[in-house]
Amino acid sequence: MSRRTKRLSWALWALCSLAAGAALADRLLGEPRSRSLFLPGKTSDGHYQIELECEACHKSEFSSAEDLQAACVECHGPELAEAKDSHPTSKFTDPRNAERVAILDGRYCVTCHAEHRPERTGSMGLSLPVDYCYHCHEDVGTERASHAGLPFDGCASAGCHNFHDNRALYEDYLLQHGTQPRLLGQPTVGSFANAHGEAAGGSLALDEAGNEAARAEGDAAPTREGARALELADADAVDPSGRHAEAWSESAHARAGINCSGCHTAPGGGFQREVSVDLCGSCHQGETNGWLAGRHGMRVKVGLGPMRVADARLPMTEAAQGRELACSSCHGDHGTELEQAGLEACESCHADLHTRSYRSSQHFSLLLAERSGEGAPGTGVSCATCHLPAYTDESGRRSRAHNQNDNLRPVEKMIRTVCQDCHGLAFSIDALADPELVRSNFKGSPNKHVPSIDFARRRAE
Repeated sequence: MSRRTKRLSWALWALCSLAAGAALADRLLGEPRSRSLFLPGKTSDGHYQIELECEACHKSEFSSAEDLQAACVECHGPELAEAKDSHPTSKFTDPRNAERVAILDGRYCVTCHAEHRPERTGSMGLSLPVDYCYHCHEDVGTERASHAGLPFDGCASAGCHNFHDNRALYEDYLLQHGTQPRLLGQPTVGSFANAHGEAAGGSLALDEAGNEAARAEGDAAPTREGARALELADADAVDPSGRHAEAWSESAHARAGINCSGCHTAPGGGFQREVSVDLCGSCHQGETNGWLAGRHGMRVKVGLGPMRVADARLPMTEAAQGRELACSSCHGDHGTELEQAGLEACESCHADLHTRSYRSSQHFSLLLAERSGEGAPGTGVSCATCHLPAYTDESGRRSRAHNQNDNLRPVEKMIRTVCQDCHGLAFSIDALADPELVRSNFKGSPNKHVPSIDFARRRAE
């Protein structure tokens, strides 16, 4: 046997041993964590939670561009459709744009969003140079005098242009809302932006189960059709005198006629202590679907174990490091109080400067006033107010989004659905463009000014 053949044999043996060890580790750990040995590079912040479920993106061993595109659209297609994608695939498959495809092949997401390439991937997962707009829009300076001389590395800055989602920045929208004051006359949070982007008036009142309900004193919580509200004496728990049963008796579940066995009956009968996300989703389908689509639940969606706080890339509290996320992580096992889930639950894990600055912000002062009764309902601002905004589903039911990443990429998505419930458009754009103001949880005034509205006015004139 030649020396080269021996080397190849040893390499093959080592590879097989590594694969066998990885398979054994998978069985011992309950999920393919050992696959990290085979990662060709660090994944982006948006995908690192599911990087060990290779099949989520790579449907076959040698995935083609079409295979990868199908995987991207499977997860992100609905979001792009809702945003009325300003650069859809159809724009690049149009024969009239054939020359531009050679420069920027927008038919495939991976042209811009290449994973496992950390050395050239920005915070938004973009793996192209920041001046990529130039190749198709190099004549914008001659078409629009306001853009003459502007550098092409600032097109995608906050408050200017976004490749996919430009809803808050269209010229007619800028003109229509550009004269709004910094603070609107009757600020309320939780209003739903309809298909035209106009904020519907009125504040949001939700009961502990997430249903729209009047909060007047003495009002009964809604129950399931044909069911009556339950009390502690009705509990069918293993220990109906225990503290869990007492907590249940004061919850929205009891008021809605849902007994202990409704959640704690095992598939084959008998009692089960743990309640799965799937079981929660059997009643709260919209909320569960949103949670599975976001950072908190995306691992569960692809078949991995729940997200571990210790694996997060953002700063997290020391006390939360051993936690695994499920519905009860935010809502509690039996209480399901929305107030606690909208603030204290977030603070129990997140330790970044934006979160830690919240309690010294005006938003927190408004929340305290509402909780004490000094402020009107719908004027308090918690973490959930902005990051889990209210919406109305197809059936007309009011609820809250549970995909906490949905309005963060790009951050301008918050303008219509959140910021403009209380603030004018110009202030909202400038505030989101000031990273220091965002980190301080909007304590003070913006030190940045985005001239988008100014440009639109001058063009209109």
